[in-house]
Amino acid sequence: MISLPAAVRVYLCTTPCDMRRGFDGLRMLAEQVIGVDPLGGHLFVFCGRRADRVKILYWDRDGWALWAKRLEAGTYAFPFDSTGRREITSGELGALLEGIDLRGAKRRKRYRLAQLTESLIPA
Repeated sequence: MISLPAAVRVYLCTTPCDMRRGFDGLRMLAEQVIGVDPLGGHLFVFCGRRADRVKILYWDRDGWALWAKRLEAGTYAFPFDSTGRREITSGELGALLEGIDLRGAKRRKRYRLAQLTESLIPA
């Protein structure tokens, strides 16, 4: 399980990208395709068309950090679509990197703070 601070969000670029891109090319995709400021400390996940490589870009206080993985066999079940971006949780990122298809996974009902505060507000 990947453990990230609650303030860190994980964004998937849901359009396949060229895995030859480096720091600057992926930063540009984070700005233009995903539409989020890449200097915010969030994780940006990119996958190639063949779905056997993944890169994660993030700003680490004083510079860019890039994590990459190439599978020797098999592919990632990356949710490609035309929307350009999708936000997932750190748990879903861990599942994606382990080879679990997020499209078939079902999330069970869980407590959310927003639900509690809405129910406590008098009408």
